[in-house]
Amino acid sequence: MAKVGIIGVGQSAFVRGYAGSIRELAFEAFSEAMQDAAIETKDVGATVICSAPEYDKQRSPAGVIAEYLGLTPQPTFYAETLCSSSSTGLKLAYAMVESGLHDSVMVIGFQKMSEITSAESQERMGRGADIQWESPFGTMMPAYYAMYASAYLNHYGAKEEDLARIRVKAATYGQINEKAVYRKGVELEQCMNADPVAKPLKVFDCCANADGASCVIVANEKKAKELGIDKPVWILGLGSASNPVNLAGRDLFNGLAVARMASKEAYAMAGISADQVDVAEVHDCFTIAEMMAYEDLGFAEPGGGPELIRAKETYKEGKIPVNVDGGLLSKGHPIGATGGSQIRTIVLQLRGEAGEMQVKDPEIGLVHNIGGVGLYGNVSILGR
Repeated sequence: MAKVGIIGVGQSAFVRGYAGSIRELAFEAFSEAMQDAAIETKDVGATVICSAPEYDKQRSPAGVIAEYLGLTPQPTFYAETLCSSSSTGLKLAYAMVESGLHDSVMVIGFQKMSEITSAESQERMGRGADIQWESPFGTMMPAYYAMYASAYLNHYGAKEEDLARIRVKAATYGQINEKAVYRKGVELEQCMNADPVAKPLKVFDCCANADGASCVIVANEKKAKELGIDKPVWILGLGSASNPVNLAGRDLFNGLAVARMASKEAYAMAGISADQVDVAEVHDCFTIAEMMAYEDLGFAEPGGGPELIRAKETYKEGKIPVNVDGGLLSKGHPIGATGGSQIRTIVLQLRGEAGEMQVKDPEIGLVHNIGGVGLYGNVSILGR
């Protein structure tokens, strides 16, 4: 197999109401990635544009964005797997480069969620479920994850305080991430006394919508050398899985089966085990999602997640640092851009360029990106 690496990464600031267009939003991440890689548009063989189209007013946004960024006449593709769209884009880019179809591929994820109202956004999120058999009953994302939270807490005897500790950690690092929406610390008592959203989840247990873009540039080893890239971050393993859309078709509610299956596949491809991961980005759309990820990825035994966060083992100085950029809970969650943002964080960590968020000497990093309520799952393992 040809070696495939990431040669450039970029991200816009994640904000609550971006004033420009989607093409201008994408440009912010694109320009940072191009400067990072120190290449020109002629060096990009193809692009994969990623978003959740139900939030986009522009039909076929891939063509509009590629034109604006000067990435024509190279081919451009569009990828969508809900919240995991841009990590799906990474897998597609890897496949095109590894197969020899292209020497380099750019993955751009974006979402301008402020183009529609909060009520419209919630309605579209509900349509992520089966519109014939499930979403007509009014289920929304917080309610779905609240079901998992209730099942998890009841099964393992964990406490709501354990979920709140995850939010406190997110806020700790969100304060030092200049790209994050929320840059204020929160105390455990604040989280516990916050208004309920969907029992047992409260306001601070939930991430917020945001506008943002991310960009990842992938190339084979030969192309990277030709371009003078002296520190590519290699893609070591990729795993993906899907689950029944309807929750009635599932038999696991203490974790996400897609994460378990995808991580097993990614570990096997990379030839490593969970205890060899030095730093991780997990999909913490809700605090319970991060808690389940600890166990789904093998960082803790089933039911052992609460002890990890109680002992601060997922803090920067801990055994397995997780979401030391603040995660979705602090950064915000612009759906199509989220996976690329997670990938960017791990790339910077492995290069030793993460600033105040830097973990000590990481060699292997992991990205866990979930689409919908465990409908899609991608796990990407990167190494320096």
